[in-house]
Amino acid sequence: MDHYPIIAENFQSTIETIALSVDNLAEPIERGSQLMTRALLEDRKIIACGNGVDAALAQLFTCNLLSRFEHERPALPALTLGGDGASITAITHSSGVVNIFSRQLRALGQAGDVLLCINSSGGANNLLRAVQAAHERNMTVVALSNTGDSEFSTLIRAQDVELRVDTRRQPRIVELHTMAIHCLCELIDHGLFGTYQE
Repeated sequence: MDHYPIIAENFQSTIETIALSVDNLAEPIERGSQLMTRALLEDRKIIACGNGVDAALAQLFTCNLLSRFEHERPALPALTLGGDGASITAITHSSGVVNIFSRQLRALGQAGDVLLCINSSGGANNLLRAVQAAHERNMTVVALSNTGDSEFSTLIRAQDVELRVDTRRQPRIVELHTMAIHCLCELIDHGLFGTYQE
C-alpha cells in the first residue's frame, strides 16, 4: 500500500495552516515573550501546564528554559505542573482531577509569575481552574488555545495574552503550539541575552 498521499497531505496541511496563522499569531507571540521576559528580569518564574500531549509541550518549554534553547546561557526559572506523579495522584485522590493544577498554583505561584497554559483540545476544567488560580495569585497568563475552546477566552484578562490557533484538527494545533513555544523561547533568549553570532 502506498502511504505517500497520506504523508504528503499531512505535510501540505501543516504548511497551509502555518501560512494562514502567522499574521494572527505574530503579535500575541511577541506580547507573550515580552510578559515572560519582564517576569524573568524581575526575578519571577514561569509555570507551565497542560493535559496529555499539552503536558509534554509544557515540559518542552520549561526544559528549554532550564537547560538551554539554541545557545549556552544561564538557567531560567521555570517549572511544569504535572510532572510529579505522587503529588498529582494525591491531589486527584483528595480533591479531584479538576484541581490538579489550581492547587499547585495556589502553593507555588507568586505575584508577578507567569502561567503558560496550553490547551490543544476542547474544554478542560482543570485548565480553566488553573487560570482562575493564577489570577487569584496576581499572576499573568499566556494561553495557547484553539478555536474549539471558547470558555478559555472568557477568562483571559487585558493583561494576559492568548495565542489562539484557528484550526479544528488537533495535530495541526499541536504543531503550531510547538512552533509558538519555540518562538517564545527564542524571543526570551533574545530579550535577556541579546542576539547570538553564528
